[in-house]
Amino acid sequence: MQESHLFEYAVIRVVPRVEREEFLNVGVILFCSKQKFLKATLELNEARLKALCHTIDIAELQEYINSFIRICEGGAQGGPIGKLSMAERFRWLTATRSTVIQTSKVHPGLCGDATETLGRLYKELVL
Repeated sequence: MQESHLFEYAVIRVVPRVEREEFLNVGVILFCSKQKFLKATLELNEARLKALCHTIDIAELQEYINSFIRICEGGAQGGPIGKLSMAERFRWLTATRSTVIQTSKVHPGLCGDATETLGRLYKELVL
């Protein structure tokens, strides 16, 4: 039987007009310390985003998403935050903020395979 490990995840959201508090789920970020796993799965659906806010700049939004992914992956390409530990990067990425890219509250769970769990959560919460 596969051992279960504690993981934490948050849904990644695009909030085109922060003052309206309307959002579209575009991804999931998952952190599992025991499996040394931190990864985000994201996809921008331009048609859905334009339906929510017809003036949204998709190219600019993609740059924000690319920065989010670089920080998540860690290393020099993630800038100063990318050099932090996995746990610190996860906490920084999921901190409450009032920007176009936001995350839900962090939720815990147990998993055997973090990659499989990330895929399942993405299908359930984003697609």
